Amino acid sequence: MLWGEEDARGERWRIDSYDFTISEDIGEIQLIKIEKHKYWYKDDWYCRHITLKTPTGDYLEFPCYRWITNDKEVILREGSAKLVTHDVTQIHKQHRRKELEDRQKQYRWKEWHPGFPSSMDAHCHSDLPHDIQFDSEKGVDFILNYTKAMENLFVNSFMHMFQSSWSDFADFERIFVRISNTISEYVMQHWQEDFMFGYQFLNGCNPVLIKKCKKLPEKFPVTHELVECSLERNITLEKEMEQGNIFIVDFYLLDGISSNKTDPCTIQYIAAPICLLYKNLENKIVPIAIQLNQVPGPENPIFLPSDAKYDWLLAKIWVRSSDFHIHQTVSHLLRTHLLTEVFAIAMYRQLPAVHPIFKLIIPHVRFTIAINTKAREQLICECGLFDKANATGGGGHVQLVLRAMKEFTYESLCFPEMIKLREMDNKDEIPYYFFRDDGMKIWEAILSFVGDVMDIYYESDQAVCDDSELQAFVKDVFIYGLRDNEASGFPKTIKTKEKLVEYITLIIFTATGQHAAVNFGQYDWCSWIPNSPPTMRQPPPKEKGVVTIEYIIESLPDRGRSCWHLGAVWALSQFQDNELFLGMYPDEHFVEKPVKQAMAKFRKTLEDITSFILDRNKNKKLPYYYMSPDRIPNSVAV
Repeated sequence: MLWGEEDARGERWRIDSYDFTISEDIGEIQLIKIEKHKYWYKDDWYCRHITLKTPTGDYLEFPCYRWITNDKEVILREGSAKLVTHDVTQIHKQHRRKELEDRQKQYRWKEWHPGFPSSMDAHCHSDLPHDIQFDSEKGVDFILNYTKAMENLFVNSFMHMFQSSWSDFADFERIFVRISNTISEYVMQHWQEDFMFGYQFLNGCNPVLIKKCKKLPEKFPVTHELVECSLERNITLEKEMEQGNIFIVDFYLLDGISSNKTDPCTIQYIAAPICLLYKNLENKIVPIAIQLNQVPGPENPIFLPSDAKYDWLLAKIWVRSSDFHIHQTVSHLLRTHLLTEVFAIAMYRQLPAVHPIFKLIIPHVRFTIAINTKAREQLICECGLFDKANATGGGGHVQLVLRAMKEFTYESLCFPEMIKLREMDNKDEIPYYFFRDDGMKIWEAILSFVGDVMDIYYESDQAVCDDSELQAFVKDVFIYGLRDNEASGFPKTIKTKEKLVEYITLIIFTATGQHAAVNFGQYDWCSWIPNSPPTMRQPPPKEKGVVTIEYIIESLPDRGRSCWHLGAVWALSQFQDNELFLGMYPDEHFVEKPVKQAMAKFRKTLEDITSFILDRNKNKKLPYYYMSPDRIPNSVAV
């Protein structure tokens, strides 16, 4: 089946199927070659697959899923997945070598910024190989999408007052109430309440920072006397920690990060708070102490729920702003987008299309290189859209990625280990951590599916060790993609089936469940500006008892930056047109029946998880659905 990109009349996506009959005996089919005549106008065609019926009545499938252009031919193998050790004919060995040689010329590593994960060598989206470009670049143009989002949200009318402050909290509602959204409206109504503040560390759009606190750091000198009125069990703070009731979130990565200076008319500020949280008798996680910077002292007081109303509210707002910065730059950009691109580039460079791991991974890297290239072109580049509203714009976001790169590890990307590292795995102690519960179900489903597929092709650990293409893929990720970062703990080789299954599961989970969890809740949780300010225009208070409502309003983003922020979180929370969700594999890269059976089993597991989550969410004022399989796209594409 061939899909035409554009004909002479400008008609796009004309779909045709062609039948050919060959009467003479041509012997055993080794390869199929496709080429097209060159025309005077752009006339690229997309070939899905070729089906060959043999004289005996058997059918052979030749998957393609590539663009046929004027300047090159495409040579296809029959669709059965083969490891390099399974090929015996010279023609097949030569074909897979030639395919990788050609790909390595097309897919080249590039250092976008020193210290970042390596990325695709492309200045703009149109420089990318045709096979990995978006069908329509217009659909992922950040500037167009932000403009469209602001039109949809009716916020353009505020842009002429770009640097003016809002009048009060109610004033924010003017740009907010146009769109009906259950969670965002609930946030607007309850954002000042301590339970809502704490809940977001569990099930908001950045549920990856909170950890159990067994011992207070010296830089955070909270005493029992300070927080005694917040403790409900009539035991000491030390005992509460021993019993697993105290949690901490530390934004130390933000300490000393340069604030945005791209607009000389507006001074912007960044803090690096530490927040102590408590599980009360209702099993709700609530804040009990906040220090707004890392070094304790008279000008860095510890704010408490018992303080004056606006002192405590502003302290929480500062934490929410800091959480927004870490979420956007570390949890979202680095740990899903940039890492998935590393896996994608290494896959194209080291795994031929006939390799089972290529067939398994390719649906989960669809459009990732393209969206990241577009982001480097328009979003996170110098003077990009990121600078318009965010305090970490103008270079602070780059500093933040560099710091996070020194700390991120392979272990922390394995979902069960990430939860254990933060000691958040005990369901009895922390019963309402839906991100953890649903994430574990998704991880286990992917792990089982990957295991079923790998069992088909790798009969032993030795088969894993002998797969030179797999080992080259893993090495390329480590050496070039991650810049030979020993501290990351990423493997340089894989020697067992168990480790291989975990490694591929990590790749797929990062691109699917993890990205969905930190991306698609952005409008829900960040659209109410006071709950997630992208910038602060007044410095953190250095003493108690001086904060007024006017000071808070002057601290929050001005009208123009609020509008840019709202447009951004709206645009980033939307699914792509014709989105493919987890378990959907319309492109049949695999032709073997056992793999298709494994896919069917995987889909059934995902359907059960979806039903469970749907049932759990019934009648909930704050439903958690970001890890529901029917809302998890197959790849990082937005």
